[in-house]
Amino acid sequence: MSRVEPLRRPARLAPGARVAVVAPSGPVPEERLRAGLDVLRGWGLDPVVAPHVLDRHGEFGYLAGADADRAADLQSAWCDPAVDAVVCARGGYGVQRMVDLLDWTAMRAAGPKVFVGFSDITALHEAFAVRLGLVTLHGPMAAGVDFVKNARAQDHLRATLFAPETVRAIRSGGTALVPGRARGVTLGGCLSLLAADLGTPHARPSARGGLLCLEDVGEETYRLDRYLTQLLRAGWLDGVAGLLLGSWAQCEPYDGVRALLADRLGGLGVPVAEQFGFGHCDDALTVPFGVAAELDADAGTLTLDEPALV
Repeated sequence: MSRVEPLRRPARLAPGARVAVVAPSGPVPEERLRAGLDVLRGWGLDPVVAPHVLDRHGEFGYLAGADADRAADLQSAWCDPAVDAVVCARGGYGVQRMVDLLDWTAMRAAGPKVFVGFSDITALHEAFAVRLGLVTLHGPMAAGVDFVKNARAQDHLRATLFAPETVRAIRSGGTALVPGRARGVTLGGCLSLLAADLGTPHARPSARGGLLCLEDVGEETYRLDRYLTQLLRAGWLDGVAGLLLGSWAQCEPYDGVRALLADRLGGLGVPVAEQFGFGHCDDALTVPFGVAAELDADAGTLTLDEPALV
């Protein structure tokens, strides 16, 4: 049975680095995009907006333009040697419709660079791990309200991009749902996307040996139950080393969600840290995926073996 292994780390950013902003999922509010671009420029970066970022699909309003155009924007940005990082504008829904249109051979040949996003972008985190063998950053997005209006989220992402050695220890302030320590390689993202991704060509066959990060937004408890049960029944959680639970924004009151998480995950016999502060929440932390680390659930800390970026 394969295990989750450490992945190749891209280079950190420096002032003047060119950052491409793409929209692989849902439609992007123009005013929030402008605000996010201002933040990136304030960091000394050179943000460039992909051609179709502000598109709207003619029939399905939940998509940022046609599947082929969203895929072309991502691939062109990734394969452009002048681009040092690709940052998603927002999540929503749509990656699963475009991910099979990407030329992974061409993207692999383009070499490693920084990739940032979360929520629906979970499907791309998995694809980048499987197809490119590359560390990615589960973090705030350029046009996200949780980014443009939140100093802590901005500061943690900025430190991860420019000085990753300063954020090797990620402190959540959370507590232990199941106490203990565990070592493994980070992976994960949005729970519903991980469940939907099972069995696709771009998904890992197992989280074995991993420190699995889970969060979600706007889901009723029975749906969270369905996703977790699907992962359990599929054997995807067999051998997982530990779990980090992020935000459950716009779900039912946390006491009920917590009881479900304990019911579905407590029997795995591994440390589980809750309220870890990543995902759809204020002050969202940036968590690198594909890096070997140690989880201390009691202390609410994740300590990376090495910085996320070289």
